[in-house]
Amino acid sequence: MPHDHPHHHRHHHDHDHAPHGHGHNHAHGDHLHSHMHHADEAADLQVLAQQFIAGFLQADDKSSYLKLAGVPFERPSKDGAKALKLIDVELRTEWQVGTASPSFGARELSYLPFPGEMVQERTNMALIYVSMDEKSTLDIRDFLYQRKQEIEA
Repeated sequence: MPHDHPHHHRHHHDHDHAPHGHGHNHAHGDHLHSHMHHADEAADLQVLAQQFIAGFLQADDKSSYLKLAGVPFERPSKDGAKALKLIDVELRTEWQVGTASPSFGARELSYLPFPGEMVQERTNMALIYVSMDEKSTLDIRDFLYQRKQEIEA
């Protein structure tokens, strides 16, 4: 959908800038935003996640580290009937070897593979919760985003 930016340019989006699911298609019809704001926020979250993961890896008592950080060991299920229990912390390492973005005026991606020195390593963490009927994964960046919102409120 085309939308207005503070610098008065218009373009088409088939992607979401927000790291947590609220994109351009929400109730605020006069939504103005800056791409830099979302990029900065995502970069800040990635730095927080990297530091959180580094601390977790170095912690002698991983459960205490999670408790001190405010990680819930139980979460409500989808229907609210039973609590999901934290059973696993999953770490996944990825290497970004290129980038792809929507092409201007076409339904194709503009692809840019990175030369070797630009390849970046990323480690992400997920919290795995289960019940007898359900499994839920909470990305650490989503948890950190929620905590950041609570602290700023």
